[in-house]
Amino acid sequence: MTTLIPRPATRTASAVRDPFIDVLRLLGIALVVLQHWSMPVLSFAGDRLATGNALAAGNGWMITWVSQVMPLVFFAGGAANAISRRAAVRRGGAPAAWLAVRLRRLAWPVVPLAAVWLPLPHLLLGLGMPEQPVITASRLAGQLLWFLAIYLVAVALTPWMLRLHTVYGRWVPAALVAGAAAVDVLRFGTGLEAIGFLNIVLVWIAVHQLGFLYVDGRLGRPWLLAAGGYGAAAVLVVFGPYPLSMIGMPGAAVSNMAPPTMALLAVGIGQIGLALGLRPWIVVLAGWPGVARVMSWAGSRMMTVYLWHMSALFVITAVVVVGLGISTPLPGTSAWLSGWPHWLVLLVLAMWPMLRGFARFEEPPAVAPYTGGTVRIAVAAALVGAGLLTLTVIGFTPGLAPLLGTGAIVAGLALTRSAPRATVVPAPRPVPPAEGVATSAGDGRSVGTVLVVEGQAHL
Repeated sequence: MTTLIPRPATRTASAVRDPFIDVLRLLGIALVVLQHWSMPVLSFAGDRLATGNALAAGNGWMITWVSQVMPLVFFAGGAANAISRRAAVRRGGAPAAWLAVRLRRLAWPVVPLAAVWLPLPHLLLGLGMPEQPVITASRLAGQLLWFLAIYLVAVALTPWMLRLHTVYGRWVPAALVAGAAAVDVLRFGTGLEAIGFLNIVLVWIAVHQLGFLYVDGRLGRPWLLAAGGYGAAAVLVVFGPYPLSMIGMPGAAVSNMAPPTMALLAVGIGQIGLALGLRPWIVVLAGWPGVARVMSWAGSRMMTVYLWHMSALFVITAVVVVGLGISTPLPGTSAWLSGWPHWLVLLVLAMWPMLRGFARFEEPPAVAPYTGGTVRIAVAAALVGAGLLTLTVIGFTPGLAPLLGTGAIVAGLALTRSAPRATVVPAPRPVPPAEGVATSAGDGRSVGTVLVVEGQAHL
């Protein structure tokens, strides 16, 4: 039996939130955090911190076919961006003004992260902390920003990709998938690894584009989509040059994640089909009062959790592994399994004050509607993107590059503000006075003007 996904865009999904999309976004971030907190294998000897990956042991790669949920996050983001942009169009909003709002929401939470991490390595080194763990932590704290850098590209392209979607529909993601396949053929056929970085755009925009199809109710046969995606991934890893794991593993010659490959794209399509097949149950679950309250609470803290969860990991690592000398047990053993819940509890306790302190930055300060035009917002997006990319590659390690990256983000955010414009409008003409009553001007006519600045009238 064919299961058709409801058409939220033809109803009121553009005016109200889609609980299915909200669940996917929260679930995606939660699984990312859980994976990052669970997979490190850590030990400290001398003055060096050794790191490994618990999922590299045994059949741990199988977990990554479910836990690597970034394709689902981009898919949900595509649906959310389509709904948001179409609502803005109905209100008469220009693409530049819409992008300014999205850009501020995306980049503003990064500012406090940079404010803490730029001086922190210098402070820790000054207090006598071993250099290698400090540099490792400060570099990894910035690597998380790769997602925001790529997602920014998807957001910036949304108005134009929506136009292509309106005209060509399914042919747009099909072309992107074909392009990603061609890139992999060239990459592995010629040995030029640099070619593969084209798939950073092609793969993630492809799953983002599938979110547009979902909003229009054009993603039918979800179980067939799931079977096709996972089946194609199995064929690719068995007969192709792709590793089994959907995340990068220590010492692996090829990563399915950096840059993304067709194998990861196939798993992503399988995940989307699986999620769509489960959608009726997910929507019912999201309607439960307890679940709805959790989603409401977590929804306004999602970016904070993503940006700061690695900082919580560094705090606990510094105390437990570096300070107390307790190494991670061998993954999969009874010691590892029994210690894992305690490890997670410690991480949650470390995360809590960060959540309390920095969740307020989820919402950027209110500003006047953007009126700066397309060129200015394009420059703003380029600056923020360049800053995020710099911090992704360099992290917050001591040096000039992190300062320049942070400065680019701040400059881009500044360009999203519109300067207050003063306009002079005639004062309303007063009603002529009754006969025999004198006026201040002597003839009953208005001679004043009103200066309007940011919505306030000044005589």
